[in-house]
Amino acid sequence: MKILVTGGAGYIGSVLVPRLLAEGHEVVVLDNFMYNQTPLLDCCHDPRLTIVRGDARDKVLLERLMKDADAVFPMACLTGAPLCKKDPWAAQTVLLDAVRLVISLSGRDQRIVFPTTNSGYGVGQKDHFCTEETPLNPISLYGQLKVQAEEAVLSSGRGVTLRLATAFGISPRMRLDLLVNDFTYRAVNDRFIILFEAHFKRNFIHVRDVAKAFIHSLKNFESMKGEPYNVGLSDANLSKKELCDEIRKQVPEFYVLESAIGEDPDKRDYVVSNEKIEKTGYRPDVSLPAGIGELIKGYQIIKRNQFANI
Repeated sequence: MKILVTGGAGYIGSVLVPRLLAEGHEVVVLDNFMYNQTPLLDCCHDPRLTIVRGDARDKVLLERLMKDADAVFPMACLTGAPLCKKDPWAAQTVLLDAVRLVISLSGRDQRIVFPTTNSGYGVGQKDHFCTEETPLNPISLYGQLKVQAEEAVLSSGRGVTLRLATAFGISPRMRLDLLVNDFTYRAVNDRFIILFEAHFKRNFIHVRDVAKAFIHSLKNFESMKGEPYNVGLSDANLSKKELCDEIRKQVPEFYVLESAIGEDPDKRDYVVSNEKIEKTGYRPDVSLPAGIGELIKGYQIIKRNQFANI
């Protein structure tokens, strides 16, 4: 297949694109390289890879790149609530308008696999698992725009949407602002953390397993299309405190202080069921402890806090 990946040099894309090439696909990456990092350099030798520096909101460019694509992964994104709050206009145009543009330019036989977020669940009911049937209640602009974009993709009848848990793990376009990545970095480098609202829970998934979910969706597109799927580790619905306890198993000197004063700016609090995608045959490969171990090794290399979105 020929696959267009917008935002293909991002945290997920720079892990996914090499996997797609290894599967034998031709891949066109459209990215503006806004963070000045250098992912995908190790893929440039592959003649099946085309890299276009440009904007996913550019209709003329997108129309040209989509013309011969069998599948489109609209991954260009301003990821996370803080970044979207900082620039609402850019968030609207990248997260929603650009996805609607992909849909409007797509043909009947083109496949769309769209990554959304399970942050659309907002604040769940205590001890009740959020399924794909759970009403969405996004509490940030990021979550709201992702929910609207998902609705557009599913309404088109040509898409699969993946409601991703909070990703973690090493990527060529590294991010330290993701929860597991951040907490592990603090454990390795600071040796302590102060937690606000430590009981807040969420689900997690390794970035390589996110890439695996895209490939799984492409291979099983006909049976999965028109539906949303939660993508996370079913044994990793953890509170922030429980996450710190997991990290401390590998970094015993990590000191965790819970504060009764202060407020977490990210109000998400829910547990998620991933049963629906598991029934299609998808299973993650990387456990949370394995991912933490990987991060600990990676942080022997990364010593400057420049790998974030904001």
